Amino acid sequence: MKDQLRGCIRITAKGKNLYRFINMIHCGRIMCFEQFCRNDTFFAEIYRHDLAKVKSIAEECGIELEHRELPTLSSKLLKYRRRIGLLIGAVLAVFIIAYFSNVVVTIEIQGNNTVCDEDILAVLDELGIRSGAHIRDLDLRYCENELRVRVKGVSWAAIRRTGNRIVVDVTEVVPAPEAPKRNVPCNIVSSKDAQITDFTVLDGFLMHKIGDYVRKGTLLVSGVTSTKWKENYLHHAMGEIIGKYDETVVFSGSFETVRNVLTGNECSDDSLRLFSLDIPLSFGRRSYEQQRTEVSDSPLVLFGKELPVSVVRRRNSETSLETITLTPEELESELNRRIFIYEKNFIPEETKIIDRTISKEVTASGITLTVNYTLEGNIGIEKELLVKSR
Repeated sequence: MKDQLRGCIRITAKGKNLYRFINMIHCGRIMCFEQFCRNDTFFAEIYRHDLAKVKSIAEECGIELEHRELPTLSSKLLKYRRRIGLLIGAVLAVFIIAYFSNVVVTIEIQGNNTVCDEDILAVLDELGIRSGAHIRDLDLRYCENELRVRVKGVSWAAIRRTGNRIVVDVTEVVPAPEAPKRNVPCNIVSSKDAQITDFTVLDGFLMHKIGDYVRKGTLLVSGVTSTKWKENYLHHAMGEIIGKYDETVVFSGSFETVRNVLTGNECSDDSLRLFSLDIPLSFGRRSYEQQRTEVSDSPLVLFGKELPVSVVRRRNSETSLETITLTPEELESELNRRIFIYEKNFIPEETKIIDRTISKEVTASGITLTVNYTLEGNIGIEKELLVKSR
């Protein structure tokens, strides 16, 4: 390491007074390394600061001296000593590293499932923990206690520093499971006009058998049982009654509809985001009255770490309300998409679609699709018993 900082010079000396030259170097307490003689030539390595003395001794002894600097760290730095830009860049890099090592760059939240990050970050911002805040000014122990008090659903919190990151570990409150209302007497009645295909009764008295056709509101499982001594007992009827039933849904649309369409006009709105501050990089009108916006964020990366400095580009596309005319094929495709969304969102997953029949009616103004479903699923719903007290 000393050689890398001081710099080393390899010298080659020739002449009649070679040994006098070597003795004078040794007597002058000049440090020599890797020295040897070959064919009346002296080879050695010296420190850079001793080169002037060696040149003076060589001139006094009439020695032909050649020298070459070895590649070291100091020699490389000397090559760039007059390049002001590199010096400024090095100083700026040291300043950036020193600055970002003492401020909060990123905040990571771990352990939360039901409590959203935005709620926790909002409370942390009130407590002073935000991007750009000086870490030494933060009382993390106090912030831990305040976070537990201010955020509903957090039972425990720990805040720690890892470099320029603040890591927040939270444990959420585990709600007590809701006790089943098994002590509340109830019946199970039919929610559909259906034909019973299967059943599972856990408690109560089954009123119908497989194959029976029942109307909506019909009693399926009774929560009242009687003994031969005419004593009545109330139960919380439990079970699952599977039935097959029909359902009809109508989807309609018109050929002429009003939609937001792109006009083709676009503009971009760029800004430099420094922590939470946005500095505009473009001026003039950069938005429309009605528009679609696509936002891209490109953070700067230093030594593989993302800095809280990024270029934010917003691409705005102008839109306008226009009345468009759909072809029968386009309108029918749109209605089929609505049927697909209905089946995915409004028909329970455990309900089977046994049959589906679609009838189409085309008029001058639009198309109507009538979908007749034959479904099989649970048709029983609980209905509390109203007990008259004496």
